[in-house]
Amino acid sequence: MMPEFCGSSFLLALPDDVFSMISRSLSPRDICNLSLCCRSLCALVASEKVWLTQCDMVGTVPHRDLIEWRKGVSSYRALCRFLVNVKPLIGIWVHQNPELGNVVYVMPGFVSVVGCRIIPQELGPLGIEDGPILWAPVFEIIGHLDGSTTFFLHGREKANDYVYPGLVKYIEKNCNVLLLEVEPKQHKNGSKLFYSKSFAYNSDKEISIKISRSNSGLSRPEKVVAQFEAKVPFSRLAFSDRRKLIEVVTGHVGQKVPDSANGLFFPRLNEEYFHKDMAVLFERRSLLLHMEKIDGGHFDWKAAPELPCHPTQLPLSEIRKSLECSSGFPSSVNGGDIGRESITKKSLGGYFRASLKQILGKSPSRNGALANSKHSSSSSENKHAQLHDFLRSGDSIGLTLHASTVRLSSYRAWPNMHDSRFALYKLPLKIPKPDEEYAGLWGGTFGWPPGKPTEDKPGKALFFLLISYEESEGRRQLIATKILEGTHYVLHPNGSAMFIANIDEPSQDPFPWDVDADSVPVNIEHAFVGEGIANGYGFRYPGSKPGSLFVIQNGLLAFIWKESRAVLTMQRLDLQELLKKGERVPALQPIANFSYLTKSYSNVFAGLSNNATSLSSPRFDFSDIYSTI
Repeated sequence: MMPEFCGSSFLLALPDDVFSMISRSLSPRDICNLSLCCRSLCALVASEKVWLTQCDMVGTVPHRDLIEWRKGVSSYRALCRFLVNVKPLIGIWVHQNPELGNVVYVMPGFVSVVGCRIIPQELGPLGIEDGPILWAPVFEIIGHLDGSTTFFLHGREKANDYVYPGLVKYIEKNCNVLLLEVEPKQHKNGSKLFYSKSFAYNSDKEISIKISRSNSGLSRPEKVVAQFEAKVPFSRLAFSDRRKLIEVVTGHVGQKVPDSANGLFFPRLNEEYFHKDMAVLFERRSLLLHMEKIDGGHFDWKAAPELPCHPTQLPLSEIRKSLECSSGFPSSVNGGDIGRESITKKSLGGYFRASLKQILGKSPSRNGALANSKHSSSSSENKHAQLHDFLRSGDSIGLTLHASTVRLSSYRAWPNMHDSRFALYKLPLKIPKPDEEYAGLWGGTFGWPPGKPTEDKPGKALFFLLISYEESEGRRQLIATKILEGTHYVLHPNGSAMFIANIDEPSQDPFPWDVDADSVPVNIEHAFVGEGIANGYGFRYPGSKPGSLFVIQNGLLAFIWKESRAVLTMQRLDLQELLKKGERVPALQPIANFSYLTKSYSNVFAGLSNNATSLSSPRFDFSDIYSTI
């Protein structure tokens, strides 16, 4: 190699197309680091071709869609920033309540990702592939011109669709919990919440360092005191306070969705309408970003006017009163930093003593005396943070979406969840491998032929099953976990195993039918011994009965209970494809729409009717929308 073409000179001498191919071996972080080497390399890696290649490598959006998405951002680099940030959200999210099903699938929209709730439903006469899947919007995360993100919660009030703007906290790469929270924000000293707008994911430590810099103007004693004023996490508040805070915020930031922005959420499958759909989606995104309130939906809770609210909601006057009545803080809500004067007057020794007592589980009572240790250990003040402690860290509050990684235990691929968290939990959807070829999401119905209604049963319940593999006592087991059920009233709890098959133990039972619905001979490739769900010791503790799992040549699975001869037939599902062909139904009120925390055994998402095939679904005349563009 010639000396003049060594190092950076060699890279600079390469054509753009060649360098973009080489960049496939680099990550976005690597390319950003390369741009720091010298000005010439900085200009080279700023190439649109390089960042288009990186967008392709993220794998979230097809190449043709990327070309259209580029029209909504400033560059492919900005688009790549957005794609890398939201990629961990793509997939299936669930919550335990209601038992009939709370399955949310996050998929690409237009410079956005959309959380779509699958409505528990029965299949129509066309079956799974051709019958429309009913769904309702839960939330959207939309990319700005620079690739940063904003959050919109969807809901419905007074027979109208509403959106509730908020901020997106940093999204962790391996996030498994999606939390709807309220976040305080400080305006007076110019500090802001720090959310990642780069390819690096900020840790809690990094964020705390940035926030601590906002105290650089304080004296040394004030800095020491500020270190003990740890920001109270939203999760530490009592459930009633968390629920009421979210209700207050949604009541103030909600905006009615205009008809022009109430149509498509993602392009349909019909190739003929692709470019028209993209034009509609571009206009809709522009309208939603225009509707986003200043500062990400935050509002000053001290100066905001009172709004009429439901009797169960917490009016703003109560929030203000909670600060005025709190011990150790003055009632000057409208002036200066709350409690700053009283805090700085404390001696450091007294502050350290109070902090030590708090660590030991002892706290001073309102009159200054120490409470009985036995009483204090059982008091709600030790279990939950106080509302005034949470609110004093900011003068405005707003919605945030927080995608975090927590340690979760699970049973048969179903996570153990908190019943009092406004949260969705991600299901580990594994890619099939040679030794786990049946892993993934399947749709199932009872009866044979599969998915076809009969005269006595015009509609059949649709089940979503997540198939995973486990090893027990040296034997490999295939477990089909129920995550959605389309019956009128739930028969089996969420997370229960519809059947378990021992894939190392062949079954000798014959398949009862010789032909399928099209009179084509049935060819059984494999059969395994297993057990299927049955009535046991109650709803929470179902029993099991013997059966067999059959693998049919056309990609179908069928589990047959040996005694009853009942058959559950399954086929693989492509949720993105089904949703693009599906029909949208109205959402619930905003908080319940994100996570329905009330126990229910009936279909709360289906509106007035439990029969999904008779649900009234908003239909849109897209020709009218096209004419406005």
